[in-house]
Parts: sequence; structure tokens; C-alpha cells
Amino acid sequence: MSRADSTIGARLRAVHDRLYERYGERGCPLHHDSPYQLLVAVILSAQCRDDRVNAVTPELFRRYPDPAAMAAADPAAVAELIRPCGLYQAKAGYLVDGARELEAHFGGELPRSMDELVRLPGVGRKSANVVLGNAFGIPGFPVDTHVNRVLNRLGLAGSHDPETIEARINAEVPPELWTNFSHLLITHGRETCHARRPACATCILAEFCPQFGIKGAE
Repeated sequence: MSRADSTIGARLRAVHDRLYERYGERGCPLHHDSPYQLLVAVILSAQCRDDRVNAVTPELFRRYPDPAAMAAADPAAVAELIRPCGLYQAKAGYLVDGARELEAHFGGELPRSMDELVRLPGVGRKSANVVLGNAFGIPGFPVDTHVNRVLNRLGLAGSHDPETIEARINAEVPPELWTNFSHLLITHGRETCHARRPACATCILAEFCPQFGIKGAE
């Protein structure tokens, strides 16, 4: 590992440690009672706030608690239930088609590997990493818009491409920290490092940030 890479790794670890001091262990804010329900909630969360997803899923899970029930569902009925989450017709198709895929090829069980999860409709690496880390305890580093923004402002991302950022973190940070580190960055992005008008004056990462005091947004 080069000296430059070591410096990035040390800076990433310092950022992690500072965030951990403030926020500690963070769980996934999406309500669920099974790995499958977490996957459903994650799919619904695309371009939608977590609180809105959590308002929709109780009735959705009451009617369709598992892949077998969802696989037998009418996509139009699912779409009506999830309408508040936006993109509801596409998401309903992902949910029903994905459940049928699970029933047909995985015995109705959610797979525990990245390669298999991303085969499911509507599931990319970010969603798969959320499920792996939070449902199965398998290290994964989900890169959402908050993670992308905070790491880029800190000069630690090296890219705006989520997969490139994920690869950098995986190379520089111990696996046991990946899942919670993502949660910490998301929390900080929501509470302090906002897309518009970040609260730089109260930011606990100010000393690490080359953009300290920025007034606008990317």
C-alpha cells in the first residue's frame, strides 16, 4: 500500500472514530421483521424518505408478509398500497417479480450473496449491501446520496461513482466497520452535512473537511 493510500485510510478511520463518538452504533431505520421485509423496504426507499416507507409497510407486510404471498399478489393492488412511496408502479413490479424469482429459484428464501441478490429486480449493490449488513451480519458498505456527498466533501471518496467509493472504503477500512460506517455517514449527512446549507459551524468533522464553511451545495 502506498503512502498516499495509507494517509487516506488513516483519515477515513479518524472520520469513522469521530462519528462513532457522536452517534455510536446505528441500526437500519427501515422497519422490518425479516430479511425479506427489509429488502422490500429498501426497494421502496428509492427516492423516498424512510418515514414514509415505514408508514406504508405495516399494511403491506400484513397482506404480503413473505415471498410466497407477494408472488401471488396482483401488481396493481401492490401499487395502490405503495403509492405514497413514489414510482409505485415500477416498484410494485419489482416486488412481485422479485418474489416470484425467489420462489422459483431460491426456495422462497432470500439469498446471502451479492451476486445472487443483484439478480433480483430493482436490487443494486447499495440495496444488497443494506440487506447483507443489516439482516445477515455480512459486511457491506452501502453508498447512498448522503454517503457520497459527505465523503466527497471530505475529499475521501475519489469519485462520485458509488461502486468506486464502495471499493475504496472496502480497501481502506476494516470489514467489521463497513455497515455501521455507512449508517454513521448517512446520519451525519441528514443531521449536519446537508445537501444545501450544510451546518458547517457545528460540524464535528470540520477539522477534516477541506470544504469547511461552504455555503451552497453540489
